[in-house]
Amino acid sequence: MSSEPCFDIAHLAHVELLTDKPAESLDFFVNVYGLTESGREGDSVFLRAWDDYEFHTLKLTAAKTTGIGHVAYRATSEQALRRRVEAIEAMGCGIGWVDGDLGHGRAYRFRDPDDHVFEIYFDTNKYVAPPHERPALKNQPQRNHGRGCAVRRLDHLNLLARDVAAIRDFLPKALGSRVTEQIVLDSGEVGGCWFTVNNKSYDIAYTRDHTGSLGRFHHVTYAVDQREHVLEAADIFLENGVYIETGPHKHAVQQTFFLYVYEPAGNRVEIANAGARLILDPDWQTVTWTEEERKKGQAWGLKTIESFHTHGTPPVPAAGH
Repeated sequence: MSSEPCFDIAHLAHVELLTDKPAESLDFFVNVYGLTESGREGDSVFLRAWDDYEFHTLKLTAAKTTGIGHVAYRATSEQALRRRVEAIEAMGCGIGWVDGDLGHGRAYRFRDPDDHVFEIYFDTNKYVAPPHERPALKNQPQRNHGRGCAVRRLDHLNLLARDVAAIRDFLPKALGSRVTEQIVLDSGEVGGCWFTVNNKSYDIAYTRDHTGSLGRFHHVTYAVDQREHVLEAADIFLENGVYIETGPHKHAVQQTFFLYVYEPAGNRVEIANAGARLILDPDWQTVTWTEEERKKGQAWGLKTIESFHTHGTPPVPAAGH
């Protein structure tokens, strides 16, 4: 018999992104990407999309480097939080409890096998829109302001890892995640792995870090309602001098309609439309893509750009530098 599904984790909650160009990065995320600032604390600015219910989904922190600060998930209850903490401590990867910031209550932190920092919490501060942002529909946290790309919600992120197979074994034990899709190379190595804690097709992905480094970041993604909005975003990025890396196009893995850019500090950011794909099957069997299949490129034949395999943050100095 397969193990009982675990639903202790509700959803991906927020991502802390580090920037060594805080003013420029903030301008991008607010005025071009279309997030709303909800607060500031220390060196961090808290941001969210107009249909995110929490106080923030992106914590943008000024730092001497770029990349990921931490990844946060929200538990389904206090009891669920305690169950996950007990499981994580038994795995020997716990860091410990930290006080919450402006966005939420206390959180339990731990590390994945690649040294990325995660946290889980339950108590949260839900966003309350000021009068000029209140929507006509009371089941929506904020009006769609139409600023920049006006992204709707946090969708997923992608981290780089030296050993993706180790992550594939780790996340289901730590978070109760399911593996929805994966890439297995001819060598037997796992080239990529996509996970979900709910019925979304994925909330986090890991792909192989070809530099052999630890703890690096690939991209963070916010969703829009329609493919047309992704095409409009391409024009908005063009008009604002934002570097477009690849897309618009459709992924073969997970079928997401995508567009990738670099924000001013060099962190990769995606705007995407996931369509209507949901994983409703309770005993979903992991879809495995072969190396040969992935060489065919994306869904409609666009070849995967080389920088997609080499660019991550923080950057890795070239040999001899």
